[in-house]
Amino acid sequence: ITPEALIERVWHEHKADFDGFHVEFDNYYSTNSDENRELAQNIYRKLRDEAKLIATKTIEQYYDPEKEMFLPDRFIKGECPKCHALDQYGDSCEACGATYSPTDLINPVSAVSGATPVRKESEHYFFTLGACTDFLKEWTNAGHLQPEAANKMQEWIAGGLQNWDISRDAPYFGFEIPDAPGKYFYVWLDAPVGYMASFKNLCAKNGLDFNAWWGTDSTAELYHFIGKDILYFHALFWPAMLKFSGHRTPTGVFAHGFLTVNGQKMSKSRGTFITAASYRKYLNPEQLRYYFAAKLNSSIEDIDLSLEDFTARVNSDLIGKFVNIASRSAGFITKRFGGRLGGIADQTLLQQLQAAAKDIAAQYEAREYGKALRDIMRLTDLANQYVDENKPWELAKQEGMDARLHEACSVSLNLFRLLTLYLKPVLPKLATDVETFFNIA
Repeated sequence: ITPEALIERVWHEHKADFDGFHVEFDNYYSTNSDENRELAQNIYRKLRDEAKLIATKTIEQYYDPEKEMFLPDRFIKGECPKCHALDQYGDSCEACGATYSPTDLINPVSAVSGATPVRKESEHYFFTLGACTDFLKEWTNAGHLQPEAANKMQEWIAGGLQNWDISRDAPYFGFEIPDAPGKYFYVWLDAPVGYMASFKNLCAKNGLDFNAWWGTDSTAELYHFIGKDILYFHALFWPAMLKFSGHRTPTGVFAHGFLTVNGQKMSKSRGTFITAASYRKYLNPEQLRYYFAAKLNSSIEDIDLSLEDFTARVNSDLIGKFVNIASRSAGFITKRFGGRLGGIADQTLLQQLQAAAKDIAAQYEAREYGKALRDIMRLTDLANQYVDENKPWELAKQEGMDARLHEACSVSLNLFRLLTLYLKPVLPKLATDVETFFNIA
């Protein structure tokens, strides 16, 4: 199929997964767009003509003699020259995170034909990253990165920044480099520009001024959430490209580690390679959102989906503790009090839950989701304790206890409402259901 047909298919698959997991976008776009072509070419021209940061050099590159094509980095596999992990791609090692040139790979093989590639000369275009060292030293130390990411960048900077090969020879899918027929931008040059392109597309729809957001005097906040394997591109190349082409740089770049399943790297042969679509076929997406949030913090650690722990945590926290509060009180309000809550004389516990709002909000903001959920579950325990102490199911059987029953159930449901507010970022669909159930926003 054509690359465009593949992009179209994958766009719909990803969009369906995001929708199914209640992830909303103001503009879910594509990097294969006119806006991206125009922005990538403009940025390149500014880096070349104004900043003088583009150089050309004839290099030796791998060529597949059977397919008669230069091989993009991802089409070459071999042994990592640093840690000797096998079956690694031509540009970076998934085992140790090192980046290198494809010609550094040990025992390289063409992923297209299986042939041993041969070396062939070609003129390439380079972004002279080394000339940006002073700026990057300062930017990577200015609080835009997580501490461990900032330390890693200092290591790379100290080792001397290599010039970045930003061109690939035809046949290659992407955008042609201006004034260089048959040469294309390496995908990692235009991929992050895709963030700008999507925003430009949104600006056109909503009448926004693109430059007010992306210009050097922008006061907007710009955040990227990425996997740790693409940190090099987002924490070195990207801020340098933006800075020296006259754009604002990111406020923060936050990297996450990898996801393992039952302590192992995801594997099709072991049956632990789980796609979002296959998960959605059988299970509730919000339960996975909750589990991930409960394990996530602001660092770059990997997290593990232990299926046993997942089951236990969902049953204990969400069903046993949280939903249980409503299920033990709501029926009485409907049956005995016409669906109306009563007055609450003792507000102590409600005030205690309300007072926690500021701290929980601060933890979400600091990306300490696990801490936020632990605090919310502590409050959920207090709410359950209240229900257990007041036993509405027993009050309902006793003569003359209607007022007490009404208050106990009203307190319980108000506590449930506050807890739902705190969980809404993690459980948006459940929160909407609760809003419908209570008939409130």
